[in-house]
Amino acid sequence: MDELLARHRKEAKDLQNRITGMKKQATKSTRKEVNSKCQKLQDDLKIRHEQEIKELEGFVDEAQTDEVTPEKLLEQLEISEPQQTTQEVTPTPKKGRRNRQKEKLAKREAEIERMKEEARLEASKQPDLKKIEQDAIDQLCEINRLKPYDIIPDGHCLFASILDQLKIRHDDSSHDIYKLRSLACNYIRQNQDDFVPYMFDEETMQLKDVVGYTEEMEKTAKWGGELEILALSKQFDCPISIMMSGRPKHVINESGTKPELKLVYYKHTYALGEHYNSLHSI
Repeated sequence: MDELLARHRKEAKDLQNRITGMKKQATKSTRKEVNSKCQKLQDDLKIRHEQEIKELEGFVDEAQTDEVTPEKLLEQLEISEPQQTTQEVTPTPKKGRRNRQKEKLAKREAEIERMKEEARLEASKQPDLKKIEQDAIDQLCEINRLKPYDIIPDGHCLFASILDQLKIRHDDSSHDIYKLRSLACNYIRQNQDDFVPYMFDEETMQLKDVVGYTEEMEKTAKWGGELEILALSKQFDCPISIMMSGRPKHVINESGTKPELKLVYYKHTYALGEHYNSLHSI
């Protein structure tokens, strides 16, 4: 239970950081929608935490709620008919009655502890992907004389990273996050044929609805990806490079004529999942 509660506290803290970032980026026109989304995230997390606690406590509840059958009741009451006999019978000491509920509970607790130990042993054998990724990125940054500039880890991180790059490499401070979302989505809608390869949904095996996709991307805190990077690289006529662990630098729109925007991509370092930071020159 202690391990579960510790994880719940960490997840709640991570979510609070994410919500703080979302609210900071909200504009007057989007504040109501952002607040609603933040409340839903908090409610969903609370429901999941309560369910996980109930499931863990269920192990004990199950052990304590054995069905009482007539046979068990008779056994517990130890009903026995006295027999008439002409011979004197020496009383036989009674054996202590087994407490089956305690035995079952102890057995289940032992099984849970065994499973935990197996999980800890398995985890100790796994590579530390976070450390591997961070070490690789640190080395790449040192070679290229760059340093990551931390961006709040939320659904806006890609756009916030590009916003920071526009300021330091294009001397352009005329945009905000939702302006970049609108520019990217408008470009996608106006040039749909260029984005067909990116619109295939592997789950449904069909092309995504461009209008529905871009409306959600434009008006919410939905995570952006390669589709939006390509659109903004075309919009600002510049290459956008992405540094990542274990792969060569990925450059989008190499033919762009304006200075390159430089991002770094993380897959394992942040608790909320995939994340982009901005790269500053040293």
